[in-house]
Amino acid sequence: MNRKHLGIVIFEEIEILDFCGPFEVFSVTRLDENRRREEPSPFDVSLIAQFRQPVTTTGGMKVIPDFTFDDCPALDMLIIPGGWGTRQEMRNEAMLSFVRSRAPDVETLASVCTGALILGSAGLLDGLCATTHWRSLQMMQELFPRVTVDTGSRVVKAGKVMTSAGISAGIDMALRIVAESCGEDIARSTARYMEYPFPENNER
Repeated sequence: MNRKHLGIVIFEEIEILDFCGPFEVFSVTRLDENRRREEPSPFDVSLIAQFRQPVTTTGGMKVIPDFTFDDCPALDMLIIPGGWGTRQEMRNEAMLSFVRSRAPDVETLASVCTGALILGSAGLLDGLCATTHWRSLQMMQELFPRVTVDTGSRVVKAGKVMTSAGISAGIDMALRIVAESCGEDIARSTARYMEYPFPENNER
């Protein structure tokens, strides 16, 4: 199996479900449901942070990254979650440089919740349609006037860039990535395994 290497960036004061939701989706995906225990997911998921030390989430959970910005291997997909910490990270040049440097080479660049503010600050949403957490929609429009802000959708796809609304919408987005990569049947079986309702529509 040619597994896709998917990286999820983590940082101080990240929202837990923003990264754990997609991580769960990608880690439990199986191409053959009957061989769930024998075969791995088609996605090889890694957590990436600026530094090696544990990251503390908004709820106090401590998470250990697999790689740093400096030693992260090549990625097929990159996801930027959100949370209160994005207010700092959207001005962190190390973060912006890492995302900018990886963006041209990945097949999917995605954000969850206010992770879109990091993509916007890196200039990666200019000219595109995007969304974020409902509380940050106005800020997104004010900060990034070249972005068309979608206020009614949970997931927005613009080329290879995908953005999602707040927190739980990251699960919907991850399932959409699974559907695009592995087919809708695989995405539906993944949602069923998680006992999560497969998103039949894209409305908030």
